[in-house]
Amino acid sequence: MTLWDLVMIFIGIGIFFLLLVNTLFTVKQQSIAVIERLGKFARLASPGINLKIPFIEQVAGLVNLRLRQLDVLVETKTNDNVFVNINVSVQYATLQDKVYEAYYKLSDHQAQIKSFVFDVVRAQVPKITLDEVFEKKEEIAQAVEAELKEIMQQFGYAILKALVTDINPDEKVKQAMNEINAAQRLRVAATQKGEAEKIMRIKQAEGEAESMRLQGEGLANARKAIIGGMGHSVSEFKSIAPEVSAKDIMTLVLMSQYCDTLKEIGAKSSSNSVFLASSPANISDLEGQIRNGLLTANTPLKKT
Repeated sequence: MTLWDLVMIFIGIGIFFLLLVNTLFTVKQQSIAVIERLGKFARLASPGINLKIPFIEQVAGLVNLRLRQLDVLVETKTNDNVFVNINVSVQYATLQDKVYEAYYKLSDHQAQIKSFVFDVVRAQVPKITLDEVFEKKEEIAQAVEAELKEIMQQFGYAILKALVTDINPDEKVKQAMNEINAAQRLRVAATQKGEAEKIMRIKQAEGEAESMRLQGEGLANARKAIIGGMGHSVSEFKSIAPEVSAKDIMTLVLMSQYCDTLKEIGAKSSSNSVFLASSPANISDLEGQIRNGLLTANTPLKKT
C-alpha cells in the first residue's frame, strides 16, 4: 500500500464523517425543527434523531413548544390624570399544528405581543380612575387576553392567560394616598372616641341624677320616720299625762333629742368642735327652727 493509498483512505473516512454529521441531527423534547431545502421550507422534524440531505437540506431553526411567559411593563395615565405603571404577564405557547406560521409569519413574536398589550392597556386605563384600576384589574387582564387570543392565533400562538400582576402609581401619588387614608382613619377614630366620651358623660349624669333622687327619697323617708317616731312618743306621753299639752310634750322630745346629739358628738374623739347656742333663752328659738325644718321636710315637693 502506497502513501497515496493511505491518503485516499483518510480522505474517504473524513468525507464519510462529514456526510454523517450533515445527515444526522437531533431535536430536543418540546421543540420542532424547521427544515429548509435550498432556502425553501421542506418539512418539520419532531423530537429525537432525524435525517436530512447533506448540503442540500439544513435546519433553519427551532420552535419552542413550552409554555412561556412574557412580562410587559406599560406606563399609562388614568382618567384622574395619574401616571401609573402596570405590569402585565402574558402566558403563551406555540400551537403544534401551526409551527410554520409561528416561524415564518412573525420575525419577533414577543415584540408583537408587547405591541398589542400596550394598545389594549392604554385604551382601557384612561377611561377609569386610579382607584378603579385596582378594582378592575381582572377586567383589564381579560381585555388583553381576549384581544391577544384573537390576533395571535393566526400567527401560530395560543394565549393561555393574561394577568395584571402589579400596579405602581408614582411614588408621590402613593404617599398622598397613604396620607389621605391615614387622615380618614384618624377622623373615624376621633369620631368614635367622641361618641364614647359622650355616652360616658350621659351615663355619668344619669347615674348622678339617679343617685341624688335616691338620696332625696332616703332623706325624706328618714324625716318621715323621725316625725312618725315623735308622733308616737307624743301619743304615749299624752296617754300617761293627759293634762300636759302636745306642744309641751314636743318641746320635751326635741330637747331630749338635742341633748342626745350633743352627747354623741362629745363622745367621739374624731369629731370636730361644734358651738351651738345652748342658753335657756335660745332654747325656744332652737325648738322653733327644728320644728319648722321638720315640717318643711315633710311637705311633698311639687314636680316642675
